[in-house]
Amino acid sequence: MGGALTPGRTDDPGDLDYCYLTTVGRVSGDAHEIEIWFALHDGILYLLSDGSDWVKNLRANADVTVRIGAESRAARARMVTRPDEDEPARRLLVEKYRPRYSGELDEWGRTSLPVAVEWALGQLV
Repeated sequence: MGGALTPGRTDDPGDLDYCYLTTVGRVSGDAHEIEIWFALHDGILYLLSDGSDWVKNLRANADVTVRIGAESRAARARMVTRPDEDEPARRLLVEKYRPRYSGELDEWGRTSLPVAVEWALGQLV
């Protein structure tokens, strides 16, 4: 995905550009943190992936930590599999980033793997 993100300031954590997801390495057992785009809706944090290692890690161990701004929560991740959640999750992410990203997002929104993290149910860490 080529292009640049236009940063913005906000007090709403859902409007921030990035969150930080920490998974447990499926082989090493070590913590692995990534910076990733996200959308937050009704207490669920949605992510899109190209099948990277972090997805393999959370498939082996769904316990994750997510940091948005200054707030961190221990939570559980899951692959989005229901069609009634899949399409809206993809749309949320594309609509959030389209106004602030100079590249093309349609293919990313169509082909990436959607992941959900139960942010509202997570324990503060």
